[in-house]
Order: sequence, then C-alpha cells, then structure tokens
Amino acid sequence: MTAEVGTAGAIRDAPVVVVGGGVVGLCTAYYLSAAGVPVEVVERRGVGSGVSRGNAGWVCLSHSTPVPAPGVLRYALRSLGRPDSPLYLRPLPDPAFVRWLWRFWRSSTPSAFRRGYAAIAELNRTTFDLFDGLREAGVDTTLSRPGMVHAFLSPAEARHHLAVQREMADGRYELPDDVTTGAEAHLLDAALSPAVRAAYLVRGEGVVDPEAFARALGDALTASGVKIHENAEATGIRSLGGRVTAVRTAQGEIPCAAVVIAAGMRSPALLHSLGHRLPLQAGKGYSFSVDLDPVPEHTLYFGERRAVASPIGGTTRIAGTMELSGNNNRLDWRRIVAVARASRHYLRRWFDDPDDLVTLIRDPWVGGRPFLPDGLPLIDRVPGHTNAYAATGHGMLGVTLGPVTGHQLAQYVVTGRRPESLERFRFDRLRS
Repeated sequence: MTAEVGTAGAIRDAPVVVVGGGVVGLCTAYYLSAAGVPVEVVERRGVGSGVSRGNAGWVCLSHSTPVPAPGVLRYALRSLGRPDSPLYLRPLPDPAFVRWLWRFWRSSTPSAFRRGYAAIAELNRTTFDLFDGLREAGVDTTLSRPGMVHAFLSPAEARHHLAVQREMADGRYELPDDVTTGAEAHLLDAALSPAVRAAYLVRGEGVVDPEAFARALGDALTASGVKIHENAEATGIRSLGGRVTAVRTAQGEIPCAAVVIAAGMRSPALLHSLGHRLPLQAGKGYSFSVDLDPVPEHTLYFGERRAVASPIGGTTRIAGTMELSGNNNRLDWRRIVAVARASRHYLRRWFDDPDDLVTLIRDPWVGGRPFLPDGLPLIDRVPGHTNAYAATGHGMLGVTLGPVTGHQLAQYVVTGRRPESLERFRFDRLRS
C-alpha cells in the first residue's frame, strides 16, 4: 500500500520508524499503521518499560494542566534542603539547568498558564472518544471511569481549588456546584480517612493500568504486522539533504521513509543529531503499590500534599512528588517515605512506622518524566527535515494525551498538514 508522508513523498518499502515504546510512541505507531503506513518501533528496553510503567494511570481532563503555574517556582525554592517536599528542587551546577529554570519561571505567569491550559484542554477534547475507539478495535485499554475524588484537609483549600478548576475548565467538562464538607466529606470514598474535611467528585475521570495498556498496544501492533525492535537503543539518525534515511541502532541501521522521535528523556540526543537542542529536564516522580482495605473506588487526589492514589489491578498505586534533580533514575527512599506520609493524612491509617514500609509496599518506582520549560509537549515536524517528527515533553500527561498525540501526529505525517490542535505544540515556540 502506498501512502503519502507529507512532503516527504511516497512510502513504499521503507517504514516510518517510531523511536520509543511508551504510550505516546505506541499510539503514534498504532494510528500510522491504521492509516495503512508501514511502521516499525524501536525501543531500548521492553514495550512500556519506561515512564509509562509506573505512573498513576490517570486519564483525566480536570488535571491536564501545565506544571508551570503562578507561585510554583517560589514553592520549589522553599523545598531546597527539604527532600520530603512534594516539589523538590535540587540545584545542578549546569548552565542549561539554570536556563531551563529561568524559562520555567517566565512560563509561570497567570496568562501563560491559562494559554497552556487552554491548549491542552483543546487537544484533550477527543481523548475519551479515542480510548473508546481503541477498545472497539480490540485493544484492551483497561480503562475504567470511576471518577476522581479531590480530598482536602481544609474546606477553604478545597473551595479555592474547585474555583480555579471551574475557571480553567470553561465548560469543557462537568464540575460539581460545591464541595462536601465536614464529617460527610470522607464518605465520598470508603478509603478516605475521617481527617478529610472537604472533598468533591469529578465524574467520568478515568484510570488505566499503564503497563498493561502499553502491552496491549504492542500486541495490537504486532498482530497488524508492525515490527517492534525491543532491547534496541536508537543511537543516531542518518539524514541527507534535509531528509532522514535511516535510524541507527546498536544492532545496525533501519532504513526509513520517516522517523518519529517519541523517546522521552532520550529524545534530545536524537534531535541533537538532526541539529536541534531540546531544553528537556526530567521531572522525577515516585510511586509504589500497597494493599489497602478498602481499596479506593475512585482515583484520589490529595490536595494539600499533591499526592495521588489509583485503584489498579485490585491494588492501590500511590504516587506523587516532582523532583528536579537532573536526568537520572536514582531512587531516593526518602521520597518514597514522603509520598507514603503524605497519603496517610488522607487515607485510613495503613502504616504506623516508616520502617514498616519496607515490607508493606511493592514495586517502588522512580521515573524521569520529560518536561519542557513551558510545561507543554512538543508535537511537530523537526525544522529543516521534511520527514522527521517529534512527540515528547508530555510530563505527567503521557497516558492521558497518548492517543490524541498519536492520532493527530499520524494525520500530520500522512497528509503533511499540521492539524490545528497542534499549533500550540510547535517546535519554533522553544526558540523564544
């Protein structure tokens, strides 16, 4: 089958190579394949083994916000020397990190936050429709939509949070009229502690098992004839005259008609080989699983402590923190303890002594979520190359935005016309 890849000409025997086997890369490969385009996927480890594996699995509209927000950098600076802080900044002796922080601060104004929120909200409009389409096509997305309970220790904080959400939502999704306060607040979910004094439910918000979802996408791709190269790290990209011709791996070159770089924190090195520097920093997040009784019925957001809990596979995944300490996957046990302690304010008491956590928790995880300084993903063609594309920088929204990113980017690759929904996620915004 012959298909057009934008201005790159016709795809015949050579495939589009998608670098990255996380949710974003796999969704892009899925929609390209569904459009009749030959595709191969290159993944340095196994499908869904990176940041896609250990996150909270949220598919949500009400928390699809850029991280840069008014006051967030002041909050981060107060975390210096406090590794138990929900947002932890450990300064690096690196000019690029300082420049990133400066641009992050410039993106934290109220107007920039509103523009970023609106861009993500618009991109997100078809998220649940696309998940439905994947399920109808036979992909076991594992999606359920129990709704999300936002739990707070303070009624004033809960009402402030709801007011901000209502302003940002601008009618795009349903919110309750008010919060539930007092002794009734914790009754919104049986897993909540009586210490919760205010809460509200956003109906319809979803959750998936992210690792299982990634595996299901991989299985669907394999069944459709897509070749997935696992344990094959992309080491570079060969190009000639503004056209990519092959992806280099440790096992050899893979000729390609086009390339999509969706490799998370490894994207900058590949883009550098195409002549572009990408200001990407790892926002490290932590999670673990624990058996709670009762298991939460909804996804839970713990307002003051910025931690979360998700019912996944009959157990509970508790996650939280944003750690800016460079591109590394070092697991700091103090951060795991901090997330557990944060959750104890909102959940029925599930541990007494932090020393008990070693035996109570399973699968402690840390992952470097890719963040650009304005908090928005990059979904665009690579300047100067007619057949190279990038999809990275999704931060904490990779699962939520994976299907819509893949769907819209596949359209761009096939037609050569940038969908209007991708205008705010262009490459050239990063030059300002």
